[in-house]
Amino acid sequence: MQFGKVIGTVVATQKHEALQGVKLLIVQPLLPSGEAKGRPMVVVDGTRQAGPGEIVFMIGGREGALVLDKWFTPVDQGIVGIIEDIYVATEAIPK
Repeated sequence: MQFGKVIGTVVATQKHEALQGVKLLIVQPLLPSGEAKGRPMVVVDGTRQAGPGEIVFMIGGREGALVLDKWFTPVDQGIVGIIEDIYVATEAIPK
């Protein structure tokens, strides 16, 4: 699972039948510090509520399709949640 920031939307005139009515968003993967990590990617919105500017939590690989009603869909990444706040501890955790 990883963090990402929604930076755009995708408008497709033709989609796989299982993706009809599903939002496709462009997401920039992020490190927990908020820095960009890698290249932006197209992600399906399993929450049906994410939009540009929001920080999201996403899953990848085959599990990315599990955010949809039809699991056997050609999807690599799926949004599972919208993040309200991130707190990263700056001190080492005692053992």
